[in-house]
Amino acid sequence: MTIRTLAGAGVSALLVASVATLSLSHGAAPAVATARVDPKDAKAAADCAADAQRMLAKKQWDKAVKLAEEAVGLNGQDAGYRALLGAAYLRAGRFASAEQAYHDVMTLQPDNGRAALNLALAQIGTGKWDEARVTLDSHAATIAPADRGLAIALAGDPAGAVEVLTVAARSAEADAKTRQNLALAYAMAGRWADARALVSVDLDAGAVDARLGEWASFVRPRSASDQVASLLGVTPVVDPGQPVALALAGTVPVTTAEKVDAFMPGRADPAVEAAVVADAAQPEEPAVAMVPAVPAAPAPALPAPARVIAAQPAGYKIASAPAPRRAAAPAAAMRMPAKGDWFVQIGAYQNAAVARDGWGRAARRLPVLARLNPNGATATVKGASVYRLSVGGFARGDAVTLCRGLRARGAPCFVRGGVGEQIAAWHKSAATRTAKVAPRAKGAQLASR
Repeated sequence: MTIRTLAGAGVSALLVASVATLSLSHGAAPAVATARVDPKDAKAAADCAADAQRMLAKKQWDKAVKLAEEAVGLNGQDAGYRALLGAAYLRAGRFASAEQAYHDVMTLQPDNGRAALNLALAQIGTGKWDEARVTLDSHAATIAPADRGLAIALAGDPAGAVEVLTVAARSAEADAKTRQNLALAYAMAGRWADARALVSVDLDAGAVDARLGEWASFVRPRSASDQVASLLGVTPVVDPGQPVALALAGTVPVTTAEKVDAFMPGRADPAVEAAVVADAAQPEEPAVAMVPAVPAAPAPALPAPARVIAAQPAGYKIASAPAPRRAAAPAAAMRMPAKGDWFVQIGAYQNAAVARDGWGRAARRLPVLARLNPNGATATVKGASVYRLSVGGFARGDAVTLCRGLRARGAPCFVRGGVGEQIAAWHKSAATRTAKVAPRAKGAQLASR
């Protein structure tokens, strides 16, 4: 799929409008000035930037990157040059470098909504969907709702995107782009009937099926970069990252993992944290010894959702670490977790739909979860409503072992006592549908004989 296949629906405007037209501050004072720029360097930087713009217009992406890097190297305090560099990186399929370039733009111009949108798109392209969601939420006031809504869908929350785009589509300023972005969000959320109805507003009847056919492929990406790359019409490449020499002085991006660790509720009990982290650092020890591994599920239909780690509600009890033990014997590896009062909280999400995607991603990281029932419930934390996702009803040692397995695979979690958990409604519904379909399939098989 190329950008041309989506242009009729207005989706491509999300990226094209943001990266094709850039206003550079050649003669203006930099947004943040920590050092004076030599006049000769300033002129040379302006010339390089102008040449980079011409290379972008000619679609010579690599040349545009080289010239934009030279401009930034000569005048690194100009936010316009860094935005130009980010645009060149995006067009060249270098999403990791684009992310760093736009991080620097946001340091110089915190209210630059266009840069914030492109930063989120670069984060999505590198698989950092949770960070992209934070970026989009933090800059909601400066990003056009039609663009932000679709970006939210690309970041793994189509249900949240539908909410944002529905409001935008009802406004007086709504246009075909807004409506079609909402239609695509419907498709990404699995609401194909709603998508078809809305697509029909702006397309002829004969073009509706073709458009939905394109979207059927679009909503099932094979890798993190597929959807952003498709909208841009570029081919992702192995990206070495932005040259270290171009980094904005004094800025060191904080990763999501660092943020999660800083607020991980499991730290309330240092013993549990030490046990989990120590286990994660020793891959030779089986992460989960209670059940045998099962084949991994197919690739996800959508990017992983953003995770919001919630504080502990009142009444939580944190498990203390079990005594050090040897790796389980082969016979013990076949047993299911022993029953008990302990739960592993996987995360707290904005809504049930996002939590469901989060459960699927966790199960792909740790296949044993596919044989267990997820628990879900809405809770209020610091005035905000979140959907708490957990699994458990286990003995303390088994709960800690399961959490160790998740942490070893890069998924934050913590062990706690129960607070009235119930099996997630969406999991119950899926199980019920499976149970109803199975007898019919069996009956049809017998009839065919």
